[in-house]
Amino acid sequence: MSEYTADQTFEKASFTIRSLPKAEYENCKFINCDFSSSDLSGVKFLDCQFISCNLSLTGLTKTSFIDADFQDCKMLGLRFDNCNDFGLAFSFTNCKLDHSSFYKLKLKKTNFKNSQLHEVDFSECDLSSAILYNCDLLNATFDRTILEKADFKTAYNYSIDPDNNRIKKARFSKSGLAGLLHKYDILISE
Repeated sequence: MSEYTADQTFEKASFTIRSLPKAEYENCKFINCDFSSSDLSGVKFLDCQFISCNLSLTGLTKTSFIDADFQDCKMLGLRFDNCNDFGLAFSFTNCKLDHSSFYKLKLKKTNFKNSQLHEVDFSECDLSSAILYNCDLLNATFDRTILEKADFKTAYNYSIDPDNNRIKKARFSKSGLAGLLHKYDILISE
């Protein structure tokens, strides 16, 4: 990969028919771009922002996201577990990530804010010290997930089995405790 693009802003571009050229993008902004069902395999994003983009069903094989910031993006069915995990770091604000997979990824200190994560797979993921601020985790999978020091205080609709996940020093609200006791099929009242 010899192409290198820095400090560029891409606005209202569609990459659905012709994919974004394979290159290294540094400090670039993608605003209102449509990547849906495109292929970003092998592309490297360094300190890039994605604002109001549609990345649903985009191919991410060996894609690098190093300090990528996603805001107001539609990101359905993404396989982040296919990304290049070297330096992998991103944050999500007001994003819709339903049916995406973070299987086995190291996502320490990752921020998820005001995002919808329905049926997202966090199996065997390291989410230590992650913040899930006001996130909807309906039917998200936590299986052998490291959640130590993660912040779930404002997250909701989650079901986490404390016997099957590492939750030491993770933070939960009183109203969210039902999500930790779900497997026992008990009724909790105020």
